[in-house]
Amino acid sequence: MLEQAKWIMAPASIGTVPPEFTKTVTLHGKVKKAIAEVSALGNFEFTVNGARAGEDVLSPGWTSYSHRVQAESYDITRLLKDGENTFSIYVGNGWAVSDIGYRKTKNFVDHISAIAEIRVTFADGHTETFVTDESFSVWSGIVRASELYDGEEVDLTAAHECIGAAVIDTAKKPQIIPRVGEIVKEHERVAAKEFILTPKGERVIDFGQNLAGYPEIRIKGKRGERISLSCAEVLDKDGNFYTENYRFAKSKLTFTLDGEYDILKPKFDFFGYRYLRLDEAPEDIDLSAFTSIAVYSDMKRTGFFSCGEEKINRLYQNILWGQRSNFVDVPTDCPQRDERLGWLGDAQVFCRTASINYDTERFYRKWLGDMALDQKPDGALEGVVPSLKNLPIRVSAAWADAATVCPFEVYLAFGNRELLAEHFPMMKKWVDYMHAAGPEEFLWIGGEHFGDWLGMDAGFGTHMGATQPDLIASAFFAYSTELVVRAGHILGEDVTAYEALYRKVRAAFRAAFMKDGMPVMYTGNAGKEKARVIEEEGIKFEAVTQTTLALILKFRLCEENEREKLTTKLVEMIHDFDDRMTTGFVGTPYILHALTENGRTDVAYNLLFAEGVPSWLFSVEHGATTMWEHWDGIREDGTFWSSGMNSYNHYAYGAVYDWIYGVVLGITVPDDGAGYKKICVAPHPDRRLGFAEGGIESRHGRVSSSWHIFGDEIRYEISVPNGTEAEITLPGEAPVRVGGGTYLFVRPFH
Repeated sequence: MLEQAKWIMAPASIGTVPPEFTKTVTLHGKVKKAIAEVSALGNFEFTVNGARAGEDVLSPGWTSYSHRVQAESYDITRLLKDGENTFSIYVGNGWAVSDIGYRKTKNFVDHISAIAEIRVTFADGHTETFVTDESFSVWSGIVRASELYDGEEVDLTAAHECIGAAVIDTAKKPQIIPRVGEIVKEHERVAAKEFILTPKGERVIDFGQNLAGYPEIRIKGKRGERISLSCAEVLDKDGNFYTENYRFAKSKLTFTLDGEYDILKPKFDFFGYRYLRLDEAPEDIDLSAFTSIAVYSDMKRTGFFSCGEEKINRLYQNILWGQRSNFVDVPTDCPQRDERLGWLGDAQVFCRTASINYDTERFYRKWLGDMALDQKPDGALEGVVPSLKNLPIRVSAAWADAATVCPFEVYLAFGNRELLAEHFPMMKKWVDYMHAAGPEEFLWIGGEHFGDWLGMDAGFGTHMGATQPDLIASAFFAYSTELVVRAGHILGEDVTAYEALYRKVRAAFRAAFMKDGMPVMYTGNAGKEKARVIEEEGIKFEAVTQTTLALILKFRLCEENEREKLTTKLVEMIHDFDDRMTTGFVGTPYILHALTENGRTDVAYNLLFAEGVPSWLFSVEHGATTMWEHWDGIREDGTFWSSGMNSYNHYAYGAVYDWIYGVVLGITVPDDGAGYKKICVAPHPDRRLGFAEGGIESRHGRVSSSWHIFGDEIRYEISVPNGTEAEITLPGEAPVRVGGGTYLFVRPFH
């Protein structure tokens, strides 16, 4: 791919201004077909005769640039004309060249470069090929500065100046590959809601929706006038513009007007925000001039849900917007501050929900490919993918287990055996790493883990919950090993060694962390203290936590005769905490499932409906339009959890939707029914919802489940596609096997 073209860069004299690489050619004759292949290190916009070649933005996307970079392929036949034609590759810093990570360092390359090959086939059969080389010229244009976290400066009055000829870039470059993932493009357009004059006298626009994207401004101003905007997610308790949680990210846009009617928006950047502050703007600027454009990967919406409780409907919308905001080519933690990284922990807990809401198969294929490339020879995976060479991040259980969880969940959602087989080596390598880690062969003891990140049981304001990190690590060692075994059976691979390993890991876990059917502290064989202490936070780990119980129950690390005792204890701990959770990133995705699978769906529903801290509805009650990073990101008194790490657009806790989908609606997929070839439908209604309806547009067709309560009667309606089979289990009844069709059941409800 792009075998004839050369990588080119701008002369040093251009400085930090984003370069535009151009070439004008003359074509004679009728063009039958013209294809352009383009890539860059930096985010680019490719135009032909001033017109954009595609709908994509932020191309070529974010890959592990140490290994590979995607190329876009454009059919530009319609854009060419007889005579002179100009090709332009306009490039900003993007992910490749910007200072990425909260330490603000360059992780990939220190300068912009581009490469392109344009092949034109004429009606008479002859072809002409144009490639990037010294014949391209370099221009400075209206974009005067572009840095991912800082934003863009655009000057419409700036001269379009030729800096000189392009320079061949001889530095080592990553492999160029055809696009693997979805393009990133513009989606929903959100109208400005209202102007706010804050107590400090700031002019602020509220769009009413937190999102990832950028503003579009339609205006005719005076030549030389400026519009300068800053971004924020929330206002403080006094109603003033609040940006401290953006940390070092400036997130600013500045436009200098040229006196003409203009449509203004950035070319190479995006932001996470709900509010815009007008730092500079004409006094008479109208609210109707502003629109926010949501930008994310071009995935097809597949999931749908609604119910009779508006707060749960709002929660569902927040989950959707959290996914949109954090699926900008990479599954990120947040879209606003000086981070926006592909955190593995967030991704693995949300993967199932993500693949219900949207068709994520191509999206994950690309990201999992980068994960495999970033995996160390010993199987280790740092906490983010793409990994950052100047920002090493710890290898942590539950985070790096994305290497097993995500490929398996994507397989269940879409039934793509090829994708599962492609990543099976990565899955095994990760389990092999855990097997070799620490002093105990069949436990993962030691290491530097994130633990039950942001769990509430170690006290408000701490980062790590009270669950033993060694227990979490060893539990995930067992779970990931089990996933390798399940994947191996699906693929017809010999996994006898991993089956034996699983039995030994499970036995070792029970010997180290359980006694008389209940969790205990791991003491180790070196006589260490029963409670490891994180000195900088003063956290004393506990033997029995809600997360511990949820993991043991969900990962089947207990015997069947121990389940009742463990479940009773979990329910007791929930009641003792005012019928709320204390779980963090590790325990929260599993706690409702653990309750339901052990006969306490009533308690799971209580947690879903809870409104105090911590709960899913606390943020809803406080006006959230996306998911929060912290359960108590905004406290009851209006103060903030912290300024250092407090995102209001973090999708991880949105994983609750896979319980709503799998339990409230009751839709699940067994291992042998991947891609919804076989379906299990076992709804669990609750009168507080009134009704629930939803489902998915699967590879085999529409799967849906609904129930409506009318007095003492409930009506179930379940649809499965033709060519599939389903097992329907209504409460208190034996399973019924059915083929494609729509089925109505009317039952008494008490």
